[in-house]
Amino acid sequence: MFRLLSGIFLGWSLGANDSANIFGTAVASRVIHYRVAVTITAVGVVLGAVWQGSAGMHTVGGLTSYDLNSAFLASLAAALTVTGMTYLSLPVSTSQAVIGSILGIGFALEQPINWQGFEKVVVCWIGTPIGAMVISYVLYKCFQALLSTITLNLISINRLIKYGLFLSGAYGAYALGANNVANVTGVFAGAGLLTVRAATLLGGISIALGAVTYSKRVMLTVGGGLVKLDGFSAFIAVLSEAITVHIYAKIGVPVSTSQAIVGAVIGIGFVLGGRAINNRALLQILIGWISTPLLAGILAFFMLKAFVLAF
Repeated sequence: MFRLLSGIFLGWSLGANDSANIFGTAVASRVIHYRVAVTITAVGVVLGAVWQGSAGMHTVGGLTSYDLNSAFLASLAAALTVTGMTYLSLPVSTSQAVIGSILGIGFALEQPINWQGFEKVVVCWIGTPIGAMVISYVLYKCFQALLSTITLNLISINRLIKYGLFLSGAYGAYALGANNVANVTGVFAGAGLLTVRAATLLGGISIALGAVTYSKRVMLTVGGGLVKLDGFSAFIAVLSEAITVHIYAKIGVPVSTSQAIVGAVIGIGFVLGGRAINNRALLQILIGWISTPLLAGILAFFMLKAFVLAF
């Protein structure tokens, strides 16, 4: 059972990094306190993982063949990659780290790869930021038009936005658990070490633990580094990210919440004129997206080769 520790480590890393994509904008804009944000995140993630996390398990578990050792090493390689990126305060794709490590294991074992399933995942990776960008652009315009027709004082508007951030954040946490728990324990379900139900529960709890203990640095990077957001923009960004990720959870493809939230924030940046986008922060994030699956795949490949030589 010690092999599950790598899955718990990966879940912790995912929670520490990806929970920033839910409440980073709200915390950075000082609309919601950090402790409140991580509490809502922890509860929502576990509920989403248990209730709707099983669909993605079949996708991740079916990309290649696993034994217990290869599942352990794939999970560990992904966790080390994500933890390193988190330490550098870069919001990265845990989905890409997991898929990269799975491919690395498959190549190392010279096993057949389910390229059809892999292509499906890659197409969804591409569609995630684009879809979130379009959704946020449309939602911003629609809600802006709606609020312009309502006569409210500033205090009432701020209160309404705060409630909206609570609700969209809770929804985002639920979508995170439903979509990304497969990244954490899908390989162990595929290897037969865990049932799907046990895998979703263990994965959800480990993600929640990461959110509670080590998510603040990346929250501030996401929320304040890419585009300066007010409370209304933060609400639109989180809601757009949640809708995007939940759609893919229903499809059964784990996608990047990092790509979804960044796409949503860029969509808002276009509404605000484009010049509000911090291009340097965007470049750092793009570098992280490209390097994550590559590093995870290489690390998993050589870890397995070393394991075979040692044992």
